[in-house]
Amino acid sequence: MTTIDLAEAREQSTPPPADVDSSVEPSVAALLRPYLGGFAAVVVLQIIGAVAGLAPLLAVVELGRTLLSPGPIDHGHVRIVVVAGAVGLFVRLLFTAASSGIGHLLDSRVQLSFRRQLAARLGRVPIGWFARRRTGELAKIVGKDVSAVHPFIAHTPGELVAAFVVPLVSLIYLFAIDWRLTLITLVPVVLAVALVPLMMTPARLREQKEFDAGMSRIASAAVEFVQGISVVKAFGSGERAHRKFRTAADDFADSFLRMVHGLAGIAAGMQVVLSPPFVLLVVLIGGTVLITNGSLAPADLLPFLLLGLGLTAPVAALGHGFDDLQAARRAVGRIREVLEVQPLSEPSRPVTPQGHRVELRDVRFGYEVDHEVLRGIDLVLEPGTVTAIVGPSGSGKSTLVQLLPRFFDPTHGSVRLGGVDLRELGSRDLYRMVSFVFQDVRLLRASVADNIALAVPQADLDDVVHAARLANIHDRILELPRGYDTVLGADVQLSGGESQRISIARALLADAPILVLDEATAFADPHTEQAVRRAMATLEGDRTILVIAHRLETIADADTVVMLENGSIVERGKPAELLARNGRFAEFWQSHRSVLADEIETHGGVLGRELRQRPANVADDTLQGDEPR
Repeated sequence: MTTIDLAEAREQSTPPPADVDSSVEPSVAALLRPYLGGFAAVVVLQIIGAVAGLAPLLAVVELGRTLLSPGPIDHGHVRIVVVAGAVGLFVRLLFTAASSGIGHLLDSRVQLSFRRQLAARLGRVPIGWFARRRTGELAKIVGKDVSAVHPFIAHTPGELVAAFVVPLVSLIYLFAIDWRLTLITLVPVVLAVALVPLMMTPARLREQKEFDAGMSRIASAAVEFVQGISVVKAFGSGERAHRKFRTAADDFADSFLRMVHGLAGIAAGMQVVLSPPFVLLVVLIGGTVLITNGSLAPADLLPFLLLGLGLTAPVAALGHGFDDLQAARRAVGRIREVLEVQPLSEPSRPVTPQGHRVELRDVRFGYEVDHEVLRGIDLVLEPGTVTAIVGPSGSGKSTLVQLLPRFFDPTHGSVRLGGVDLRELGSRDLYRMVSFVFQDVRLLRASVADNIALAVPQADLDDVVHAARLANIHDRILELPRGYDTVLGADVQLSGGESQRISIARALLADAPILVLDEATAFADPHTEQAVRRAMATLEGDRTILVIAHRLETIADADTVVMLENGSIVERGKPAELLARNGRFAEFWQSHRSVLADEIETHGGVLGRELRQRPANVADDTLQGDEPR
């Protein structure tokens, strides 16, 4: 049983906010367009703050040149320089803080927009799409990948602007003093820039992709291991269970080491040529040569020593921000992959079905283009009938029933409800007419009554109790600490069979005219299963029931049994008629009886031998609807 919060479930079912148009194909440019004004403000404020931040340095330079120059000191000029430096420092702090604040506010708003876009799109994609995705991957996209855009939004614009504006202003000032020493000061920058392309070679980019893929595998393996920890402990197979996680971690470590080894030499080289000692060494060597030749005044060397270090800022910013920028780009790419998943189409003018007769006409479906899971299915489900789908594992049973609540659309043919193609029926109307119970039960972290009344929140307690009685769970609920007010997941943990009966009660209370059961009694004991069968039989009205059963006893009361093999219908008819034909269904049933007898003999030999020795017409009494003897 999986329990989620009621508030969270309601939030997930809430339509997307008004500012999120889920009908328009999302793009990063469209997402960021409403915030261009904010980005412009960040850049302008950062430019002002960066230029103002040069004032203290220039003030020190001017003071040094003034004090070192021959002749009397101009005290008025000194006061102006000091005041200008102090004002520049204050302006830098003020405007840089404002730029950072706006940048972080934009980051929060953009991340909120991303998550709203993801929530809106994930709320409209085919439900079956989730079954083919790992939980850890989606959690990483919605959580970590969205957060990965933080440096790109909050820090990179301001830092890059400052990194380029400050050196540009400094270069103009230094060129005005001596162009030759300015070119010498740029030598470390040229060396560092020459190393940048080496960080973007195909091999380096491939290593970074492997790094991201390894992180996704670790996240998925961790989620799967934690979710299955109870089963692992129960069967003592911890070594095998966490082998997948260890393998994912080892693969990640290998890819991380490959990436580090590939970048280590380049990064070390960039750090050396951009380091203050190296820059100062180059400036001192060049300045000494020019001063010795009489081409440069000794006082003019001071600005190059102070401002020369700032010329390396753009390359340093590119080097340190390269990983963040690449990570943000790849994260946005993965987010866009989810945002570009084609949602199920909604009709502009929904058609109202006439009745709830279900027809599948020449239905074909495949998860991949070149592999069909269902092949030419023609099937009619009449109101008031129970149709059972049976067949070996992999025959397409679950895929078939998932077409009815429109978890997928058929790739060919149509599924019609009341004469209307499901694609012409609004999703809300569809889910009011179709309820379903699956083997993988999802219960809310809410009271038992709220769980049963999920689809009918206005139902009174009498209706909830009636549904619970039909699902044979009422007596168990009364044994809980607070009865129907017991909070699942907090006050108590239900067993798998009990959770399924809660789910069945929920579907019964919804009173939808069509009920889909995908092995809904998989965890139920035989007595409970029989009680649920009787409850289904006593339902009033002309409810249409479609059920998958791996326990063939479950289909005893079915009006029609449909036998699937390799995605095609090979037999259909009443259970007793199909047994009399001695065809594929009879062969399948006999195989089931043999397996069941072997299992019983393993645990109690006499009963197993008796079951195996029973003639087919006696063993199949259950399929005639009689009580088991």
